[in-house]
Amino acid sequence: MEYKRISVDTSKTVFTIHGIDSAERAIIRRELKRDKFLAFFEKLPPTEVAMEACGASYHWARQLTAMGHRPKLIAPQYVKPYVKRGKNDRNDAEAICEAAGRPNMRFVPVKTEAQQADAMALSVRDLLVRQRTQLVNALRGHAAEFGIVAPRGLDRIEGLRAKIAQREGLPAPAQRMLELLGTQIDGLDQQLAELDKQLLAHHKANPISKFLAGIPGVGMIAALTLATKIDATQFASGRHLAAWIGLTPKEHSTGGRQRLGGISREGNERLRQLLVVGAMAVIRHAKPGSKSASPWLLNLLERRPKKLAAVALANKMARIVWAMLTSGEAYRAPTCPKAA
Repeated sequence: MEYKRISVDTSKTVFTIHGIDSAERAIIRRELKRDKFLAFFEKLPPTEVAMEACGASYHWARQLTAMGHRPKLIAPQYVKPYVKRGKNDRNDAEAICEAAGRPNMRFVPVKTEAQQADAMALSVRDLLVRQRTQLVNALRGHAAEFGIVAPRGLDRIEGLRAKIAQREGLPAPAQRMLELLGTQIDGLDQQLAELDKQLLAHHKANPISKFLAGIPGVGMIAALTLATKIDATQFASGRHLAAWIGLTPKEHSTGGRQRLGGISREGNERLRQLLVVGAMAVIRHAKPGSKSASPWLLNLLERRPKKLAAVALANKMARIVWAMLTSGEAYRAPTCPKAA
């Protein structure tokens, strides 16, 4: 039996497949155990296989490619509109198959193991930073219960711990728990310092990351994340990339009347966060005559609040990233027009 396309709804243990023939008729709908998945495809001639893009789907796509199949990965948000009614595994698999057949569908490139490893290092760092923030907040909160407070900021934690150690009459159980939180923070600080050294070495060895770091507001972590997660050839323009990240406004237009709302936030949350934080850093130092402050940004800051300007600047940074990656040209700072 020959299939025009087979779609797979993956899960941890059971995979649901949906296959169609050349007339777009469903000819197979079934569930496969995880250990039977590859054995099923080994018996088939080269076939197009569609899946939703996720961490594990890259592994299966590499395995299927080695067998001669043609895997296609689709972002989950592009599949959702094709689910008819009632979410279940079979309906999801059918929706994936339907979405993969659309001529204007945008597919996600299959990552190599090395690319996934690079992305994992950045994800682990993000997780450790969030865990450290949780521990710091817990330390501050519990210390405040006994009237021990310190100014905000990670650099003020040592001062807070010194106050805790010098506090007389603090119950012994509370003293031990606060010391435990401090020890955990120290351990995470050490792990993050070691991880940052590894990421810095990788950044220096990655020509794309070094290339993108020339953009004001794009630091080592942002440059590595952009280099790891973005394939500029998948986007027709810089605006398409900005929309994919979630930095373009929602649109509710009808009858020739355009209505724009806030940013969609429908794209890559981590990239959006890094670009907005980088934009805020640029705005913080934006003054007439500074290298990072363009006339466009200074004019915008006169008319709009800083946070709104940061989103607009992040949108522009995303477009600059696309232009640099597609043209191969280094970042050129805007020049102020000379007075007449």
